[in-house]
Amino acid sequence: MSQFSQPVSLAQPVNASQQAEFKQGLWFALAAYGLWGLTPVYFKQLEGITPFEVLTHRVLWSVVFVSVLVIFSRKLPAVIAIIRQPKLLLGLICTAGIISINWLTFIWAIGEHRILETSLGYFMNPLVSIFLGMIFLSERLRPLQWLALSLAGLGVAYQLILHGSLPWVALVLAFSFGFYGLLRKKIPVDAISGLLIETVIMLPAALVYLFWLAQAGELGFGHITLKLDLLLVAAGLVTSLPLLFFAASARRLSLTMIGFMQYLAPSITFALAVTLYGETLDSSKLITFSLIWLALILFSLEGFWFQKKKPICS
Repeated sequence: MSQFSQPVSLAQPVNASQQAEFKQGLWFALAAYGLWGLTPVYFKQLEGITPFEVLTHRVLWSVVFVSVLVIFSRKLPAVIAIIRQPKLLLGLICTAGIISINWLTFIWAIGEHRILETSLGYFMNPLVSIFLGMIFLSERLRPLQWLALSLAGLGVAYQLILHGSLPWVALVLAFSFGFYGLLRKKIPVDAISGLLIETVIMLPAALVYLFWLAQAGELGFGHITLKLDLLLVAAGLVTSLPLLFFAASARRLSLTMIGFMQYLAPSITFALAVTLYGETLDSSKLITFSLIWLALILFSLEGFWFQKKKPICS
């Protein structure tokens, strides 16, 4: 038996061991999405720093934080073993590139007061995950699931046809994180080792950029306030913890279940945008959000109805 846990789906009979794995996956997913939902509060405190510098600090301090975890969890041999396997390393190079795009887009959107658009992206993400699961993992969709995906597509088409623009922030976030989850699910690497290698892959570019900022006299770190410096250092913890929880959940849950659990993060972010940060939910945004919400409600109800009909096997 492989040392890596197999993903568990509610649509399949499970034994006691698989049920335990499934419960662990749920807790990891709740922790990940709860923290992600609150991250705009953190990044709002960094508005004096450019998005690219914030991204470099996310990378730098994540390497530091995760390295400590690797050492204390005695996973260094596992990291070395992964590095020696070109196929695994190539996969992690791909996931590193994808997640860096996701991080940068999110940071920029928060600074530009477009938190609602990030919320829309992560509301779309479960449906994107379902779509990717169908294409790459042969997860078959039932008729009402197809209808849910069609409603989400209609929401995007509404923005494009009636307003002449795509909700590109939402689309980039949804598809980048969808592909990240898909690839991490397929790469047999534990969460801590994988995240360390991903951030180490990004580290040289981050250090070069920080050095360039310092030479140009534009480096924010160490030149504004101590509080801001400490917040930038904390980027390692803010970044690493939810990603570790997510990677752990992705190894235990089906991609469809991961998609369902992602409702929590954008719900928290949406509430923050409207109540705490006063972003306007105009009629065009409301129609797009409503179509996505309707799709999610339809998918959820169909899923509960389908699972209720399934026999439970011990």
